[in-house]
Amino acid sequence: MNQFKWLFKIVLLSLASAGILLTGCAGTASKPAQVLAPDQCVSPQNLDQDLVPEVRFESLTCSFKKFEGVDTLHMKIALTNVSDQPQRFRVNIFLDNGKAMGGLIPRRLKDGLVKPGQTVSFEYPFLNMTEKPKEVFLRITTSEP
Repeated sequence: MNQFKWLFKIVLLSLASAGILLTGCAGTASKPAQVLAPDQCVSPQNLDQDLVPEVRFESLTCSFKKFEGVDTLHMKIALTNVSDQPQRFRVNIFLDNGKAMGGLIPRRLKDGLVKPGQTVSFEYPFLNMTEKPKEVFLRITTSEP
């Protein structure tokens, strides 16, 4: 289903680009490029989210660190349990180039579940990524313990 969403976006973007080229852009001022904070992964309009009501997405930051000896993109996600019950969340991060990463928060249950009102974070490495993505699709669901 998500593959169709990305394909639809690509087709729509291609059609929009073709329309601009054919009609020209006379009389329009160029819009300055949005400057991202050094640790910001993508602009808010390029971050699609599919979240369950039990979670509040707090942040998604990027950094480049060594992973298995190679500089690699790391995405750190922070989220808050807004339900009245302890929860375990499944995180999936999909990039515009087809790469994906994810896991469970908390990873192990020995420390317990995410308590109501608690904010937690986890960092995911994306191998062979040397630059930030242009678009990100984020899905967070609950998972049975």
